[in-house]
Amino acid sequence: MSLDLLPALDRLDLVADPVAKALRDWAHAGEVLVAEIDPELADTAVMSEAYGTSMEDSANCVVISGKRSGEERLAACVVRADTRADVNGLVKRTLDVRKCSFHPMERAVEETGMEYGGITPIGLPAEWRLLVDTRVLEIERTIIGSGVRHSKLFFPGRLLGELPGAEVVPDLAR
Repeated sequence: MSLDLLPALDRLDLVADPVAKALRDWAHAGEVLVAEIDPELADTAVMSEAYGTSMEDSANCVVISGKRSGEERLAACVVRADTRADVNGLVKRTLDVRKCSFHPMERAVEETGMEYGGITPIGLPAEWRLLVDTRVLEIERTIIGSGVRHSKLFFPGRLLGELPGAEVVPDLAR
């Protein structure tokens, strides 16, 4: 199967509404491409196999939450797809919580306005922290979710560090 990469700004119908809004306002949106995919093949490993892309070129965005003194703290963590976010180590310390875990799926979907399995760092709620592993910045053309399961975004990994509020964190993933 092949991917037809198109300028994302020309095909905002292929991304979730919050992603479309964020792209319209982002200075680097002209460098973002989008490709329609089979939503049944949206999971990173399955997509890589079906479309011949590399796990090393893909990034995942996972939403982590924890509490401290009754206050919920959230972060979206962007890591290379062939790694895993260090949830119980660095992420926990960065959020300054006793324990953290993946944010409940139903809440993540509701709070982002994006589909589960397609959550992306572009267009996240402004009050959320956005933690980006340094290795993601090195990817020549990152493949990441678009807010929906029927497409993926493609753009230089370095731009993830340019997203509003992005915090670049060394060794965020293992």
